[in-house]
Amino acid sequence: MRVAGTYHFAYEDGSRYIPVGTTCYVWNLQSAALQEETLKTLAASPFNKIRFCIFPKHYIYNFNEPISYPYEGTPCDSSVLTKDNFKEFQGKAPGNNFNYKKLNPLHFQLIEENIQKLEKLGIEADIIVMHPYDRWGFSTMSKEEDDLYWHYVIARFASYHNVWWSLANEFDLMREKSIADWERYASILCEHDPYAHLRSIHNCHAFYDHKRPWITHCSIQRTDNYRTAEYTDAWRQQYGKPVVLDEIAYEGNIPNTWGNISGKELTRRFWEAALRGGYAQHSETYISDDDILWWSHGGILKGDSPERIAFLKDILSQAPGLGLTRFNNPSIPVCGVVEGVEPPQTQAKIYYLCYFGNNRPTSVRFAIDEDTAYQVDVIDTWEMTIQDCGVHNGAFEIALPGKEYIAVRLRRK
Repeated sequence: MRVAGTYHFAYEDGSRYIPVGTTCYVWNLQSAALQEETLKTLAASPFNKIRFCIFPKHYIYNFNEPISYPYEGTPCDSSVLTKDNFKEFQGKAPGNNFNYKKLNPLHFQLIEENIQKLEKLGIEADIIVMHPYDRWGFSTMSKEEDDLYWHYVIARFASYHNVWWSLANEFDLMREKSIADWERYASILCEHDPYAHLRSIHNCHAFYDHKRPWITHCSIQRTDNYRTAEYTDAWRQQYGKPVVLDEIAYEGNIPNTWGNISGKELTRRFWEAALRGGYAQHSETYISDDDILWWSHGGILKGDSPERIAFLKDILSQAPGLGLTRFNNPSIPVCGVVEGVEPPQTQAKIYYLCYFGNNRPTSVRFAIDEDTAYQVDVIDTWEMTIQDCGVHNGAFEIALPGKEYIAVRLRRK
């Protein structure tokens, strides 16, 4: 996988790739049965990228021990963990006995097997190498221990063509690591990954400097409860790289604001990002009696957004070029035109995808030119219907249903 046309992605053979990802932080460290259920769910989903961790995760809704550990040794007693006291165990909890100089090959073998299974499904493995949610001491290792780990991880996983590198999830919460540390990890990665896989680093509050030359694309978490996708075109301009909104808030119903938006809102954010030239990503955080949340454990999908995301993915795959970029039209909330067509000056003439989001107009008027005819379709992005409105040219008006989440597509005949 490579960056293509500055803001988009393609395989090395030139085939276009539209990243439609999901996050399942430690699905690969669950029971074998749950892993197989996750893979079965992924096979029937629209998702072609999945973010997950090498290290186990210590956080709310995820206090169980993993099926394996990356180092030789034994963990602390986790039976005393609750949602109220879990922060007391953050970092290296009392009772851990791991040797951070002796990696456990079985742990990495199990991850390799899952990378291969994802490859067979056509899914990119976006591997999170480090993160702060830890009670085993893996986030607070020494410089020498970190470097040993990085060399080992690269040696194990770099040969798989569907690997992406995410240096960290929420790097800015790892208080013991400095920018100099992250730059050192990046230099190790660039030097020892012979295939130059895609590389990113993910934030919590403060963005990393995505202009750094080793970063191939922006991996962004929202920093505003309401607006994230709306900034996509500004971030493209600021960083000059593909914008992947890896954490744009999750469809679910947990108390946390990052995990309780509706399927309609997540779908709206996907459309906003796509038409502004970026790529939103998915996850789910629905409270469950068995405490299995897709965002952390995998399992089955319970939300309303995945099938609507699949509908959007199909529409995007039918567009020419490498992807979309925003076209400013003061009468339409957001409109996308294609990028990656030759000659570039024709891109605003061959395709328009307009989205009205929360607005509810009963008609929309276009005035392009008399010489170009367009096939016009009205798309209900929630009901997943496409209405053929015929061929038009010059100035024309299209009736709309006066409801939310409507799009209009114009394709040059």
